[in-house]
Amino acid sequence: MVETLPIVFCRIIGARVTPPRLNPKACGRSAMALRTLFSKKAFTTASGFRPIAAGDRCFLRQARGLTVAALPDLAYDYGALEPAISGEIMRLHHQKHHQAYVTNYNNALEQLETAVAKGDASAVVRLQSAIKFNGGGHINHSIFWKNLKPVNEGGGEPPHSTLGWAIDTDFCSLEALVQKMNAEGAALQGSGWVWLALDKGSKKLCVETTANQDPLVTKGANLVPLLGIDVWEHAYYLQYKNVRPDYLKNIWKVINWKYASEVFDEETA
Repeated sequence: MVETLPIVFCRIIGARVTPPRLNPKACGRSAMALRTLFSKKAFTTASGFRPIAAGDRCFLRQARGLTVAALPDLAYDYGALEPAISGEIMRLHHQKHHQAYVTNYNNALEQLETAVAKGDASAVVRLQSAIKFNGGGHINHSIFWKNLKPVNEGGGEPPHSTLGWAIDTDFCSLEALVQKMNAEGAALQGSGWVWLALDKGSKKLCVETTANQDPLVTKGANLVPLLGIDVWEHAYYLQYKNVRPDYLKNIWKVINWKYASEVFDEETA
């Protein structure tokens, strides 16, 4: 049971993380003999996860493949996306909301470690919802920040690459894709996300929505997120009030299609 826990929880939250690295100095040479439960191909550093630092229980954590989350730095200033997204929204969104997901996820991991060590199955089950929600929030937002780019740095420029051709093939045009994502994002009840995804099984693009902080992998293991738009109220309410469609209309002015194209090319290579 202990050996399978990391894979179980990675599937729950859809974590795409750097495979944990065993530290022989901190954990002893015997740690190096353990087989990692994660493959490099399955995970990426884009989510902002990192191996847990050495400590009193370093060997226990690393052997189980558990990782802590870290708030990623943004590649632009908070005000750089104005007027599409205000600097105040970006600051609160990053420093407060995303940081809360990181903190709560890490706290849940600490509790999980204790529960596993004690063999407390009920606590392990109870903690799954917190790990999924907060881990998903961290994963989703880490992708979201990379999906945005200031206009003066190329934000909003349409894709003129293999991704652009794929969009024309699967949606007829970029305009049709934007309309579809805007419609599904506006119609999403409550809070959640709207995604442009690559289905690695069918090799086609698709639009998906996820509720709350569910990561895209909860809709299918073959789905790779290329572009995610946050439609929680905290992403737009201070500026757009309750008019979500206006937010969805304007966010395309700062979409980083270059990043989406790079992910698409990597996944289809």
